[in-house]
Amino acid sequence: MYELAIAAILAALFFDFINGFHDAANSIATVVGTRILKPLQAVSLAAAANFIGPFLFGVAVATTVGKGIINPDFVTIHIVIGALVGAIIWNLITWLWGFPSSSSHALIGGIIGAGIAGVGTHAILFDGLQKVAIGIVVSPVVGFIVAFGIATIIITAFAKRKPGKVNSVFGRLQLVSSTYFSLTHGANDGQKTMGIIALILLTEGITSSFEVPFYVIVMAAAAIGLGTFFGGWRIVKTMAVKITQLKPYQGFAAETGGATILAVLAHAGIPASTTHGISGSIMGAGSVRRLTAVRWGIGKRIVWAWIITIPASAGMAYAAMWLIKLFV
Repeated sequence: MYELAIAAILAALFFDFINGFHDAANSIATVVGTRILKPLQAVSLAAAANFIGPFLFGVAVATTVGKGIINPDFVTIHIVIGALVGAIIWNLITWLWGFPSSSSHALIGGIIGAGIAGVGTHAILFDGLQKVAIGIVVSPVVGFIVAFGIATIIITAFAKRKPGKVNSVFGRLQLVSSTYFSLTHGANDGQKTMGIIALILLTEGITSSFEVPFYVIVMAAAAIGLGTFFGGWRIVKTMAVKITQLKPYQGFAAETGGATILAVLAHAGIPASTTHGISGSIMGAGSVRRLTAVRWGIGKRIVWAWIITIPASAGMAYAAMWLIKLFV
């Protein structure tokens, strides 16, 4: 009776795994780029923190994704599957390209595309899309500003100290800031899959109202944690060394700035992109000494990936939904 629901939940968990796999760079880019940890050490730390994160920050983002983008009254199990297919395909394409696009926005685009193909535009909740738009703008811009500000404060406060000593201190502090970012990454991104699974349970009548059971939190947290552990190094290379070369104090500033933004947005229930947040923060911390320290050409490519993610994944989900309708 529940075969489709089980298949959809497995697809959601696979997306969550791919999310962690795809976005491993977000959690470990700076600590790898500054050579404080080796990649395996960094990804192990990030995976553990990604698992813990969803338990610490509530389920406000899960609620927004599950019932704030499309009206749950119009959702069918086939729409959910179509949305996941579109998001997964786009994530795999951008992983092959080495583009740090947003898994969060791929999922939201998938929901929009499958929803329009399945029942029409009237099912889309534009108030929820406004929250998404806020996250798109706020996370990279404010991440840039906050990371730039933290790095500036550090430079000013430690101006008379020897660079080697400063780097040693902030190298150790990066273990804290990297963990902090991974916690918020797990909280924000892990919650999106929780919202989808909760929507599946509601759609199939397994739950009578929209809620996120504890076992759903455990499953989603485990999936994103495992995905992070087996993370893709193509995107890590782009994030860790191609955008700019960071010193440990800059890595600390980028991680702390990005994590703080994500924590605030997670609390507000805004499904922000961890990719946007850390990319903006890396650029902000990297440009604190001079603007030419950042490879803005790489930054432009990343921005274009951000711009096209929602429409591209929506288009793929739309096509997937039409294929599903042909055979159902």
